[in-house]
Amino acid sequence: MNRRSFLKLGLACPALVSLMCGCGGQTDTETTTEETPALRVGMECAYAPFNWTQDEPTTPDGSKAVPIYGSDYYAYGYDVAVAQMLADELGMGLEIHKVEWSSIGISMDSGDYDCIIAGMGRTAEREMAYAFTDPYYYRDNCIVVKKDGAYASVKGLSDLAGTGCKVTTQLGTGWIPLLEQVEGADTGSNYETTSECFMAVSNGVADVCIVDVPTAQSALLTNDDLAIITLSEGDTFSGDEEMVNVCIATRKDDTELRDSLQEAMDALGWDDKDAMDELMARVIDQQPAAN
Repeated sequence: MNRRSFLKLGLACPALVSLMCGCGGQTDTETTTEETPALRVGMECAYAPFNWTQDEPTTPDGSKAVPIYGSDYYAYGYDVAVAQMLADELGMGLEIHKVEWSSIGISMDSGDYDCIIAGMGRTAEREMAYAFTDPYYYRDNCIVVKKDGAYASVKGLSDLAGTGCKVTTQLGTGWIPLLEQVEGADTGSNYETTSECFMAVSNGVADVCIVDVPTAQSALLTNDDLAIITLSEGDTFSGDEEMVNVCIATRKDDTELRDSLQEAMDALGWDDKDAMDELMARVIDQQPAAN
């Protein structure tokens, strides 16, 4: 993979420099025309900081949000910023489609959009159904608990064993198999969105939410009664490595688009973890309070 430095990336891609420096992200969101085809992307628009819905066409630092197809709202977040960079590199417009996570693959297969850029982990099961690029983000997993609750002092997975704690996560995700690793836990209720998971912990309906660190950090901006716990090495979940790799998915037989997106990522040098983390840190600060 192209390992050009981030400095070279900046020289080759002024739009990215503006995006990363928080100077307004001045990339034009083109509409679909006969001359300019659109990169049609599906995402929840409800999974901050990867993607969210907002009323305004810009973020607090002046970065341009993207209109959500068929609505009066706009989408922004890490996924949107990456999608815009790739669309610009490919000389395409960008069309964001808002979809429930539970039907995100079905809607792509039916032709509503052509790729998924939605914080999706590349798992062995999903690779049977979709074609994936290399990762465009690497994330760590954690648990979220009530800050002053019974599980605030947890250090490792063994601390949860036998407690009968109520564990939750988002439906249809790679975190679901991890629930069973909490010995003796109550795993009865999971939710359509991560926001509902965090609300369940806040309200005492659940004790522990399994999720990724950026999403947890985003939640704590508006939920100061919650706490993030990164479990101790050697006393944490096993088999969660698949959820670390966040990749773009296309239909299984649409390897032409998958390869085009990969080539755009390579041209941008978008395999630099420091650059990924820098962009993620910036977008976390841009989300509306409602997200």
